[in-house]
Amino acid sequence: MKSFNPVFILLLVLASFSFANTDAQSYRNDSELRLEDIMKGTEWTGVSPGSPEWMNDGSGFYFSWNPENELLDDEYKYLLSSGEISRLNDHEKKGRISNWSQVWDKTKSKFIYVKAGNLYLKTIEDDPMLLLDLNENILSPCFSNDGSSVFFTQSSNLFKYDLQNGVISKLTNFVKDAAKPERKLWTNDQEKWLYNDQMELFDVFKEREKTNEFRKERNEAVKNEERMAIPYGNSRVTSISISGDENYITFLLFNSDNTAKIAEMPQYVTETGFTGSREVRAKVGYSFGETQFGIFNVDKDTFLLADLSDLPGIYDHMLYGEEQVIEKKEEMKKVLISAPVWSPGGDKLVLSVMSADNKDRWIASVDLENAKLECIDHQRDEAWISGPGIGWSSSTGTLGWLPDNKTIYFQSEESGYSHLYSYDVTGNRKKALTEGEFEVYDPFLSNDKKSFYFTSNELHPGEKHFYRMSIKGGKRERLTDMTGQNLVSLSPDENTMVIMYSYATKPWELYLSSKLSGREWSKPEQITQSLSKEFRSYPWKEPEFIMVPASDGYSIPARIYRPDPSKRNGCGVVFVHGAGYLQNAHKGWSSYFREYMFHNFLVDNGYTVLDMDYRASSGYGRYWRTAIYRHMGGKDLSDNVDGAKYLVESEGCDSDKLGVYGGSYGGFITLMAQFTAPGVFRAGAALRPVTDWAHYNHGYTANILNTPVEDSLSYRRSSPIYFADGLRDHLIMCHGVVDDNVHFQDVVRLAQRLIELQKDNWEVAFYPVEPHGFREWTSWLDEYKRIYKLFEETLNR
Repeated sequence: MKSFNPVFILLLVLASFSFANTDAQSYRNDSELRLEDIMKGTEWTGVSPGSPEWMNDGSGFYFSWNPENELLDDEYKYLLSSGEISRLNDHEKKGRISNWSQVWDKTKSKFIYVKAGNLYLKTIEDDPMLLLDLNENILSPCFSNDGSSVFFTQSSNLFKYDLQNGVISKLTNFVKDAAKPERKLWTNDQEKWLYNDQMELFDVFKEREKTNEFRKERNEAVKNEERMAIPYGNSRVTSISISGDENYITFLLFNSDNTAKIAEMPQYVTETGFTGSREVRAKVGYSFGETQFGIFNVDKDTFLLADLSDLPGIYDHMLYGEEQVIEKKEEMKKVLISAPVWSPGGDKLVLSVMSADNKDRWIASVDLENAKLECIDHQRDEAWISGPGIGWSSSTGTLGWLPDNKTIYFQSEESGYSHLYSYDVTGNRKKALTEGEFEVYDPFLSNDKKSFYFTSNELHPGEKHFYRMSIKGGKRERLTDMTGQNLVSLSPDENTMVIMYSYATKPWELYLSSKLSGREWSKPEQITQSLSKEFRSYPWKEPEFIMVPASDGYSIPARIYRPDPSKRNGCGVVFVHGAGYLQNAHKGWSSYFREYMFHNFLVDNGYTVLDMDYRASSGYGRYWRTAIYRHMGGKDLSDNVDGAKYLVESEGCDSDKLGVYGGSYGGFITLMAQFTAPGVFRAGAALRPVTDWAHYNHGYTANILNTPVEDSLSYRRSSPIYFADGLRDHLIMCHGVVDDNVHFQDVVRLAQRLIELQKDNWEVAFYPVEPHGFREWTSWLDEYKRIYKLFEETLNR
């Protein structure tokens, strides 16, 4: 029985919301751009290529593209020999083996992969060969150290397949329960007497008892030949792996939080014509669960669960109030453990362990014999652990071994920025391989294992370039030079780069650069042309990259768009990007490309637009990321308020002609601005906003605000719904009804609050078939017509 009546709820919502005429044509437009065009997105601009993936022989690469603007993107290939681009036919698509699914042996002569649940073997020269077609899906295959066998998991157990003789061996015996209770034939003396009487009277029961005893003896003999039963109860067995000498098998047991109540999302516009609903997610406060790490000793036929008690800080629990303090308790903190990472020799093992409250990250080596964990690196952040390459929850992040079989590499924010480190596990020596006020992204080893390749924003926080560096650290060689964002996919022989490149005014395209003599690389050559004639015909405005002074002495990176002096109307708009931890004031093509085009439209009509990487944005190190800890709507909001001040004092905007808008986190900041800083922005448009953080998801919110039960103070001062009485200026809220990220319930609850507070000058527009990111261009159009109308009516009056 449902606990809600969706139709009744919708009627209440409709009765509470006001709707204005969105006819933006009644307002002036001095731009060549039309909202009807730019809100079509890639249908109007053209579709950029993506996901380049090299062929194994390095003769070319595959990528996704849609140059004809069809309903869906398709797969294409580029051949180096001819320089030709062609669409894959059905046969090529069926035969293509994605790089991410390939698992190579140590000699790089062959690889295995799983397709449709079956296991295949492939060399570069030969066609794929089907190895195993079993009744259940094969998972996580890998080669043995000598390449003669393949390990794989199936039904939560590890198997070995001998490539020479085709024999399959079961190596583990994970069972739901260790032993089933023996069936009792009687429970009291009366039942026992009846049983003995039956056995004496009837020969058939005597014969059956003999048969059952024989069957039991035979099963016990077979059982004794199997591995020890490892009970896993209600846990989930994951990440089974084996040592190089095949003496140890490791595994993870994940115990999920089964107490979480899952929110239901009503759907009013459906194919059937009936109102429906579906489950989406739990609210913050329900943890993911916890992980245990186990080791099975093959020779001894025994298993142990890892002992974490020696990890520093494992007993430190946070208590929250006006001040945050640490309290030591007897019970250990819950942890989430990543998949193990074996050394090249297969004899050493390291793990990334994250505390469930995300305050601690340990990298630990494992004593396989005794199942003890020894800490190699402990990163504690009394806000929360994050940053490029550092991992999150149970993800490993950057963690690997150098070829000497004794040194690991990983990333850490120890210096305040995410950098690359090495650690000699035999000599207990740690070394920073990179350092400075920049971030490192996606490091990987060269073919000869003597160098790292990685991306970083060392040159400028808003630029990304590709680098090469010795595994010992030291001088970094920059391999790209185009100003903007350069994301590189390196050919198998490391002699050619396919570069996904963009600039602030130029969407992503693919470029090629080849290695010349020595360390020189050829000038990148553009090989795709994706932009429509209409997009290319407009003179897109290049923003100026500036630093806006904040009231506490910091400087906020920003993009500013200025109108022609002859068109200035004194109006200023601050755009607030979403996601919180995201960068938008960079030199590449923005993921907010509709907003970028809308900003051009506003500038053509006399507005000055400011787009800031306020505190909480990515790309600027640990302090910038955690400045909002326990108070969202604090430093992040004050930065945007300081942006409004900058527009008035440095750009000549009128203080009573300022507007603010943004989606998701940007919508949240817009609400906080209108509720807690009245008078700064005469108008605000909050799109798909979070109105109460206690109703958002656990993974994002608990990092920043902890949980509502533990830290209610943080939720109270961070949630707009508690400050709704502060509304003085104009506000519009736009929200998709089937938003499974920020639920439509958020804006409905706030609407009811505003009604009860008898507030004026606010309205809500809802979009019946839209999720968090709108899909229909007509919804985008309706939303931005409303935003422009709001600004024209309240600012440009």
